[in-house]
Amino acid sequence: MTVRLLLISPPAGRALREARFDDGTPLAPADLTRAREAAPELPPYERLLTAPSARCRQTAGVFGRDAVEVPELAGLDAGRWRGRPLAEVSAAEPDAVAAWLSDPAAAPHGGESVRELCARVTGWLESAGGGRTLAVVEPEIVRALVLTALNAPGSAFWRIDVPPLTATELTGRAGRWNVRVGRAL
Repeated sequence: MTVRLLLISPPAGRALREARFDDGTPLAPADLTRAREAAPELPPYERLLTAPSARCRQTAGVFGRDAVEVPELAGLDAGRWRGRPLAEVSAAEPDAVAAWLSDPAAAPHGGESVRELCARVTGWLESAGGGRTLAVVEPEIVRALVLTALNAPGSAFWRIDVPPLTATELTGRAGRWNVRVGRAL
């Protein structure tokens, strides 16, 4: 059965604007307003899924129906870097940040590597049901699913930009995917 999966990245939120690792900070009222303004641009869907982060759950809530939270769609576990500004971590641990950004198997923060994240979401995608599904997920989940769909190497992970409130569509089935990226809502 063909899968139509529309991945929506949530509004930027405070952590992204401050260039720090997400720590679960909820969206500001202005971010929620942007999500409400984008909602009419969404195509019809049969299921609404959400990553467990606060900003994904809040964004999905704005879209009007009860969303099903999917643990496998959680954002990258940044371990001990969680909540810290990237500039601070880069100054304190330049070699660790360089390794994290260049080696998909590296997890110097004690959390999850890009390779582990990609394996997690690939497993989820292979078991995703058919029909039209809208999933509100963090940008790194969009990156990982695009890599999976294109059978691209993990080294391409940081080369994919996922702006806030954009849609990336995957259509197909396990082993054969088409990708449409970055449509603004």
